[in-house]
Amino acid sequence: MNVNESAENYLETILILSRQLPVVRSVDIANELGFKKSSVSVAMKNLREKEHIVVDKSGFITLTPSGREIAEMIYERHEFLSGWLMKLGVDKHTALEDACKMEHVISRESFDAIKKYVNGTNAQK
Repeated sequence: MNVNESAENYLETILILSRQLPVVRSVDIANELGFKKSSVSVAMKNLREKEHIVVDKSGFITLTPSGREIAEMIYERHEFLSGWLMKLGVDKHTALEDACKMEHVISRESFDAIKKYVNGTNAQK
């Protein structure tokens, strides 16, 4: 499941938009991210080729199981890390920006360990 940061951001955005809108289109993604539609079209082509999304004849974008798995992983990391940083006293803007950077580079092992520790389920206290 080797995906670059840009692809992860697109997949996460598709997930978020799919929870807010009846259908997701390239223009919705472009508007959400502030990108040109042409840039989003290239990214959607790449995600389609990697079989992370399906685009139907009407241009509606749907996550495949692999795309959904990546998107949900990144979204969970973002929500958890930003919330944790804010609880530590980091202002919201900085916490959201930092979480967005951290969510892409942290290993699954480190993220799971942090989650266990924060949630008080770590055996080593």
